[in-house]
Amino acid sequence: MSAAEDSDDTPHYAGHRARLRTRFLKAGGEALADYELLELILFRAIPRRDVKPLAKTLIQKFGSFADTLAASPGRLAEVAGLGEAAITEIKIVQAAALKLSQAQVLNRPAISSWQALLDYCTASMATHVIEQFRILFLDRKNVLIADEIQQKGTVDHTPVYPREVIKRALELGASAVILVHNHPSGDVTPSRADIEMTKLIVKAGEGVGVKVHDHLIVGRQGHASFKTLRLI
Repeated sequence: MSAAEDSDDTPHYAGHRARLRTRFLKAGGEALADYELLELILFRAIPRRDVKPLAKTLIQKFGSFADTLAASPGRLAEVAGLGEAAITEIKIVQAAALKLSQAQVLNRPAISSWQALLDYCTASMATHVIEQFRILFLDRKNVLIADEIQQKGTVDHTPVYPREVIKRALELGASAVILVHNHPSGDVTPSRADIEMTKLIVKAGEGVGVKVHDHLIVGRQGHASFKTLRLI
């Protein structure tokens, strides 16, 4: 132990922080437990406190590192000791992760980047507590040219207007779309309303040359593809 760590004026966690940062830089995130990754995030916002217990509490409450990042600011604020600065740091890391994930699919052929596309949709939507309806717009070469959330709804319903979907595709010069929405319940089984709404969008697109390649439902239990299920 160094003299600095042995000093009465040096908090006991100072050496731990240095060692954790060093281990992260040498071995990467794969060498750290979920709570240790959270500690690294919390270091910046909470400089004068041992944050290991707080990090472990977050993992226990939300289930994993990813689920903690995806938790809403309101739910994060329920955790004692987690203030606005720390919540901001957590949401910054989540936003950065989503931007990186989006960069892996935007302006690239959707079919050849299918797993990356699924990973991005899952990361950005699967843990939301309300339904969201996302549209991925593709050009004639199936390159993803735009990614937009068209509607947000309730815990079990999102209002979707087929004409608006196709109108936006035409505005962007898209030749095809991939529809994506989440099921907050976790059950990704398509509902009757999901199936009927998809048929209406397919029909609306047929008249103007906009093809619906697939409709994906994402949730905590995985994803469902209308094309795989032969619903398109």
